[in-house]
Amino acid sequence: MTRPATFASFFAGSNSPVETIREDLHRHPETAFHEFRTASLVAEYLDELGFEVQTGRAVMDPAAIIWPPKPDSIAKSRERALAHGANPEWVAKMEGGLTGVVATLTRGEGPKVGFRFDIDALPVTEVEDDSHRPFVRGYNSVFKGEMHACGHDGHTAIGVVLAQRLMADPDWQGTVKLIFQPGEEGGRGAKPMVAAGVVDDLDYFFVGHLGCLLPSGKIAMEASDFFSSIRFDVTYTGKAAHAAMGPQNGANALLAGATAALGMHAIARHGEEATFVNVGKMVSGAARNIVAESCLLECDVRGATQEAREYMHRRAFEVINGAAVMHGCEVDISVGPELLGNENSPEAAEIIGIAAAKVEGIEEVVPSWPIGGGDDASFMIKRVRELGGKACYCLIGSDIDAIHHAKTFDFDETALEQGISLFHNVAQHLLKRA
Repeated sequence: MTRPATFASFFAGSNSPVETIREDLHRHPETAFHEFRTASLVAEYLDELGFEVQTGRAVMDPAAIIWPPKPDSIAKSRERALAHGANPEWVAKMEGGLTGVVATLTRGEGPKVGFRFDIDALPVTEVEDDSHRPFVRGYNSVFKGEMHACGHDGHTAIGVVLAQRLMADPDWQGTVKLIFQPGEEGGRGAKPMVAAGVVDDLDYFFVGHLGCLLPSGKIAMEASDFFSSIRFDVTYTGKAAHAAMGPQNGANALLAGATAALGMHAIARHGEEATFVNVGKMVSGAARNIVAESCLLECDVRGATQEAREYMHRRAFEVINGAAVMHGCEVDISVGPELLGNENSPEAAEIIGIAAAKVEGIEEVVPSWPIGGGDDASFMIKRVRELGGKACYCLIGSDIDAIHHAKTFDFDETALEQGISLFHNVAQHLLKRA
């Protein structure tokens, strides 16, 4: 089988390579720890450019992965990726879904500067109608039930083209490290990379996100208002019985789950801090005339501060356990990944401001803008700062067609070139030759 075009071939075409790469990635979305095609094509191209490229266990500690993917799911995704043009040599190095990629380029003595780009997609079924530009232009997702609905395809494309720009630019000295992170959605991908030490040697570290309701033509020096959150799964186990002949002999796990879902959404919000709760998935029941024996809930609670989140967490668990008692069921709670709040380095935010002022097409540089959610890059930022480095999470304005994670999500691709220029300017500012 002949492999389709690689990223290298996109730079030879007449179209903008960053848009072409983004649209290729948009057609082939891959969810957390299943990003074999995306990661292998990134690794292949950056290796060909001359970066030192690492993946697999070299950049991810598998012991730090919360809720690791199942082997059969990994196997299916790997085979699918290979069928759609993944590089088999690089895929072989990503055993077990360790799909992180770190590319390093060193030119003598100087600061060490890192950039993070998230690469994963979401379990969202993309809309297919003439109101949606990816559908009209023919780069809708070909993997049904998966979609780049948050802009990570754009982030990855920015990172790939940034690598090419940095390699072609002779006017800097020091070290650049490009970190392509899997599993940002769900907050599980950064911790394994932190545990592997990928940010431990950095003097400066930067993360950017497209959109987040920041309009096109603007850059925010730092993203603010990160939410602290925790995800957990709840499994109720009851007792099956005939729904008419002997319901008194059963224990209805579905009703326990429904009671818990309604109860969690009815928790009184914190009076001093913003708090959120969501039951995003509920699975239960075998047939209409059988008392449901089991019920699964997938849940998420958030708070503007750690204290507010802990309040919601505590109240949610009280509701969950109360529903189990009410319906005579057993309950198991599996606590998953958490997200921290975030604290940027003022010095790094100032560097973003200096770099943004030089980006063509940027009409306004704003000091800060609320992110409206969270990002596990906060673990990387925290680690860099703990070790004495400077780090910042910024936002790249891009008009969006719908809110992030919606099936109609799309963004203004003009922001892609601006994102490349922003980070290139940051590197030039910090690594300029004496």
